[in-house]
Amino acid sequence: MKKKVTGVGGIFFKAKDPEKMKKWYGENLGMNMDGYGTMFESRDFDNPEKITYLQWSPFSDSTKYFEPSAKEFMINYRVENLNWLVEELEANGVEIVDTVETYVYGKFVHILDPEGNKIELWEQPVPDSTNQFQGATTH
Repeated sequence: MKKKVTGVGGIFFKAKDPEKMKKWYGENLGMNMDGYGTMFESRDFDNPEKITYLQWSPFSDSTKYFEPSAKEFMINYRVENLNWLVEELEANGVEIVDTVETYVYGKFVHILDPEGNKIELWEQPVPDSTNQFQGATTH
C-alpha cells in the first residue's frame, strides 16, 4: 500500500485582521513572518535528510478560499503521489472540490470530509525546490 498522508503541511485560519495577527505572533511568540505567515521547518521521519515544511497562515475573515466549507479553518496535509491519491479518493466517493494544480512549490487539490470541512492536500516537490525558504522559516 502506498503512503497517503505523511504529515501536516499547513494550518490556515480566518482572522479579522491577518496583518495584525502576523505582527502579534511575530512580536510575542518569535515567529518569523513573511507575506503569508510563517513556515515551520522539520525533518521527514523516514528520511531525516529531507526537509519538510508546515505553513501557518491567517486569512481575511472574508476569504472565499475555504469555500464551500463555512468553517473558520482549513488544514493542509502533506501527501505522497497526489494523483494516485485523488484516484483512490474518487473511487471511495470522496468529494473532490477542484483539480490538481502544480506550482514550483508543489501540487495541490482540495477535498471535503463528511462534515463539509475543506481539506487541502499538498505534494511537496521532488527534488525539493522549496529550499528557497531555508533560513526564513520559524525553528
